[in-house]
Amino acid sequence: MAYLLGLDIGTSGVKALLMTEAGEVAGSVTEEYPLYSPRPGWTEQEPEDMWQASVRAVQGVLAKCGVSGSDVKGVGLSGQMHSSVFLDKDYQVIRRAVLWNDTRTSGQCQAIRDTLDPEMLFSEVCNPVLEGFTLPKVIWLRDNEPESYEKLRWLVLPKDYVRFRLTGNLAMEVSDAAGMLMMNIREQKWSLPVLEGLGISSEILPGIIQSSEVAGTITAEVAELTGLAEGTPVVGGGADNACGAVGSGVVKPGRGMISLGTSGVVLAHLTEPRLVRAGTVHMFNSSVPDEFYMMGVVLAAGLSLSWFRENMSDPSESYDEITKRAAASPAGSRGLLFLPYLQGERTPHGDGNARGSFVGLSAAHNRGDLTRAVLEGVAFAMRDSVELLRSAGWNGTALRGIGGGLKSPLWKEIMASVTGLAVQSLNIDEGPAFGAAILAGVGAGIFANVPDASDAVVKVTDTVEPNEEWQKVYEELYQIYRGLYPALRNSFHSLVALQ
Repeated sequence: MAYLLGLDIGTSGVKALLMTEAGEVAGSVTEEYPLYSPRPGWTEQEPEDMWQASVRAVQGVLAKCGVSGSDVKGVGLSGQMHSSVFLDKDYQVIRRAVLWNDTRTSGQCQAIRDTLDPEMLFSEVCNPVLEGFTLPKVIWLRDNEPESYEKLRWLVLPKDYVRFRLTGNLAMEVSDAAGMLMMNIREQKWSLPVLEGLGISSEILPGIIQSSEVAGTITAEVAELTGLAEGTPVVGGGADNACGAVGSGVVKPGRGMISLGTSGVVLAHLTEPRLVRAGTVHMFNSSVPDEFYMMGVVLAAGLSLSWFRENMSDPSESYDEITKRAAASPAGSRGLLFLPYLQGERTPHGDGNARGSFVGLSAAHNRGDLTRAVLEGVAFAMRDSVELLRSAGWNGTALRGIGGGLKSPLWKEIMASVTGLAVQSLNIDEGPAFGAAILAGVGAGIFANVPDASDAVVKVTDTVEPNEEWQKVYEELYQIYRGLYPALRNSFHSLVALQ
């Protein structure tokens, strides 16, 4: 039997997943690695740790599934976006990678805004300038570690680094490159106006390839290390969200995805880029060649419920028990609203100083009301992203749901009723590694193209429609919800100074 291997180079570890050519998951293995925080707001990882964990994960999944490396017909990679791996002229790591959730670059972000024409910048990269992106990290390196910057010959992202170690070929893949603030999204080439305007050489950036394009093959040395066969094709792969979209079947116009994990993502597939200036919504290249996806991010989605359980409920209770209590409260939680800004907020406010709040609390409210308000507050925050997608012309009627939060029937129905969109369950919820394996199948010639491959293996198994009675309540509450952040913003910022 033929198999396809997907590797997801995440923030906490590497997941290796084997998929049959029929789209069935044979098994997966995760190998963890540490995260370093030498100062508040700094997050770093060792690229060598990513590589060693990848080797162990491949060895582990082959052993677990009893699969010979010669039966693996292709390898695809997914990875955390924006995180910077700095290499010298000999392809050696210069320093630890600076990660996507590192916030040290506020000054560099402002310098970018002050230096470049805002119209030109937005037209080229189609995204706001934020601390998590790659470009300000390069400028930080130049400003703060000139000796490291002097050695810099190649800049890559984590999954591109691991692919280099697998194949010996250095390349950058388009959906990940889109998240660097260094590529012209439409033309899929490095943006000389941006780079030259900031004094950064485009020579540090490898060539750009497509997600399903073969980037190289497994070397003899790696075959000996991992058990894979020498010469096995390795494709470009994709950014974690791009691969998540492929693994959810969000590969055609009108389709959308909602992911409810620790953070939340609302994502829609588009055939052409749409620029939205209001709110920090992102536009990136899709793993479908020459197409795109737009996404909004809620930083504390599932995190809000886990925080509530740990601090305002009984930590020993299961999530099923907690949501059962919430189900006893009526839609709207009897006039109680929750703002889920426990870690600041990305979409639509782009405000790291936003803070969480219960608004409308009275002595008549009980624990069930508070619990339901948390579920509803996250849904209102997700709707903010949906509204931005609609303003860009997305006209979908359903969202394909993934992530642990949507395993709750109540939360799923709340999400459908707040957004006004059906929420669909899928036959597979394996995350980006599964999408990476699908991309490997395209590169290996098992599938004709990315949309056909995704549709062949991803199926909708259940659909939850909006509850019409709840919708009426939620529509009224959402209008109130939208006014709370502007009203409380100055208070949030004042309170942060005291925290």
